[in-house]
Amino acid sequence: MSELIRFAADAEAQEALGRELAAALRGRGTVYLQGDLGAGKTTLTRGVLRGYGHQGSVKSPTYTLVEPYELAEVTVYHFDLYRLTDPEELELLGIRDYCRPGTLALIEWPERGQPLLPPADLVITIRPASAAVHDGRELVFAAQNELGESVLNALRAPRG
Repeated sequence: MSELIRFAADAEAQEALGRELAAALRGRGTVYLQGDLGAGKTTLTRGVLRGYGHQGSVKSPTYTLVEPYELAEVTVYHFDLYRLTDPEELELLGIRDYCRPGTLALIEWPERGQPLLPPADLVITIRPASAAVHDGRELVFAAQNELGESVLNALRAPRG
């Protein structure tokens, strides 16, 4: 499967990339968001949600583990597994009910939920960009299957 690297100079650019990602995802799939604390996983998620028309606040669901967003044409579940102490908690949460066809699951800190998480369609790793190349963040999009590939193809298409 292939990868795509994009850069975001600041939070505004990262949110704009999230809106672009929303169009490419078309409201479905499982996306793992990886990166250190403060990398911008929730900022990217905010952009995705704005891309689907959400106007309210978007906070990381650190304590609740999941925040549902039932929007006009899509249902998005934003997970933050940072405080997950045992992956078995996902069974109690009903993870399979959230990650089903026709919904979009954005999962921060997915490594803490393994092996109980559904497989990702797309893995996005966010890290500081090399100052010699770009300021801000480097986002590496890695397709894990055909759906992920279709998202990368949409992101590669000329913007305008």
